[in-house]
Amino acid sequence: MNHHHDAAWTAGALLEWLRERDIDCPTINHAPLRTVADSRAHREVFEGAYTKNLFVRNKKGRMWLLTLLEHRDIVLKELAKRLGAGNFSFASEDRLRRHLGVVPGAVSPLALINDRDRHVSFVLDRGVLAHDLVHFHPLENTMTTTLRRDDFLRFLELTGHEPQLLDTETPREG
Repeated sequence: MNHHHDAAWTAGALLEWLRERDIDCPTINHAPLRTVADSRAHREVFEGAYTKNLFVRNKKGRMWLLTLLEHRDIVLKELAKRLGAGNFSFASEDRLRRHLGVVPGAVSPLALINDRDRHVSFVLDRGVLAHDLVHFHPLENTMTTTLRRDDFLRFLELTGHEPQLLDTETPREG
């Protein structure tokens, strides 16, 4: 399948691209999920890693996609310091659309397929890789796709986004 170089990918095209590379990508449809709380309330499959995904930038305009286990309690300021990024702020909707081709609420590592020029650095919570299965929105927050960990890593390799692995502290007891 030829993909227009300038247009953002659709969920259907992404799933087809994965299948063409022998990446199993079972996908369920559901009501739009915008938050971790929404996701928890509608969950059908409980095993595997569920994540929260933050698209941030620093003052120089460098961008990062941070993918963390959903229960992680992180302080952006500390994380920016650890990554040598100065300070993080959330990137604008316009920037999100331009670089990852998604709207707020649909951010996931699968959106890195739209970052053809690799302007976005990918930071992955090492805890995600402790799971055999990972669940992400395939560019739309009305669907959830499940990938095997090794297939997810191969997706990252195929799109040229080597993850910077982050060791996150154990969450504080609430």
